[in-house]
Amino acid sequence: MKINITETVLRDANQSLIATRMPFSDFEGILETLDKAGYYSLECWGGATFDSCLRYLNEDPWERLEKIKAKVKNTKLQMLLRGQNILGYKHYPDDVVRKFVAQSVESGMDIFRIFDALNDFRNIEVAVDETLKRKAHAQGCICYTTSPIHNLEKYARMGKQLEEMGVNTICIKDMAGIMGPQEAYDLIKALKESVKLPIFLHTHSTTGLGPITYIKAVEAGCDGIDCAISSLSGGTSQPATETLDYALRQMGHTTGLNENALKDINDFFKPLKLKYISSGLMDPFVMGTETDALVYQVPGGMLSNLIAQLKSQNAIEKLDEVLAETPKVRKDLGYPPLVTPMSQMVGVQAVANVLAGERYKNVSKEVKSYLRGEYGQAPGEIDPALVKKVLDDEKPITRRFADTLEPEFDKIKAKLKDIAKNDKDVLSYIAFPQIAEKFFKEREERAVTRVTYTIVQK
Repeated sequence: MKINITETVLRDANQSLIATRMPFSDFEGILETLDKAGYYSLECWGGATFDSCLRYLNEDPWERLEKIKAKVKNTKLQMLLRGQNILGYKHYPDDVVRKFVAQSVESGMDIFRIFDALNDFRNIEVAVDETLKRKAHAQGCICYTTSPIHNLEKYARMGKQLEEMGVNTICIKDMAGIMGPQEAYDLIKALKESVKLPIFLHTHSTTGLGPITYIKAVEAGCDGIDCAISSLSGGTSQPATETLDYALRQMGHTTGLNENALKDINDFFKPLKLKYISSGLMDPFVMGTETDALVYQVPGGMLSNLIAQLKSQNAIEKLDEVLAETPKVRKDLGYPPLVTPMSQMVGVQAVANVLAGERYKNVSKEVKSYLRGEYGQAPGEIDPALVKKVLDDEKPITRRFADTLEPEFDKIKAKLKDIAKNDKDVLSYIAFPQIAEKFFKEREERAVTRVTYTIVQK
């Protein structure tokens, strides 16, 4: 059986291990080799890369995608899209979602892995529809979590819903690496009996279960898995590409991967790993195996951000308290899967509860919006006392929140006038207004400096 392998080194490995701080210049030199390695796809965009490019790396995320596409001619590029959230942390109007998908396809994106943090599929319908209209590949996601309200029957029903929506493939997204091998086997089997679409599995090595979980998933008929080149694998990243390739070949499967190319790719990233460690970008904590994650279910990207958040407030010694508080907050909020933006919301609230010494003394505006129903329907019952404390007598909305939003792309484009050079800039601004505006200003200053320097040189 052919097992499709997606390489995550440019997106999820980067996001999970070094909080998405890898600049384009660090990996530009290996893109053509990545293209020749035989991957099913190269996950290289979406998730936190968009925000990080603008906020930390002084890069235009659209330009980054187009530069990758210019060098990767044969392998499909893949991104992670948060449905109605796009790549931000709130819901956007349908016209913006459609425009974002259309522009992403135009800039080179092939596969859209589309998820909703609450598995409320009303929130991915528009993104899936536009992806299919643009003749790109729509991969619908089921965010995997464990709780008293999640079971195989529920996940099988979700798979059927996605198939009826018209997605090309389905991905089970185990963002915290908490899926055990037997759970993977049972879930893949249940989905294979429920739907006729190819099934992909995404997990992390956080708890050490990743490689075993992948093998059992393949035994159950899983069609594809996500891996990271070995020098940036393990810990909160994905299991190693070379390791899984080796194991799957021994089992009689094919992967289509070129071992020599994999070695070249790994040799390229080895010195970069040392650079990230010595600069402090890669914290040793995220590189180890953390079995406590089976209890607190914190995904890799969330864990590295929690550490950064506590360090910035000189409170890293409170990490264990925050990790213990996280599942309590999650229960209060109706057991949402801990994936962006829910992971950030739950994590920030857990930090606030611990640092204030009192639970829900300060409630973030995002959690308030969640309680109002602005993110969709919670998987389980939200703590009524918390709802009463935050909303008082205000009634949460039950319809799809995007139905309450007016179209805004054209309005914002008109408002930006000369600030935005093109529609891509408008989309960047809509996702991250202050950060994008600062980026545009600095980009203009750099351009002026370059012109001045050129004139002086002449």
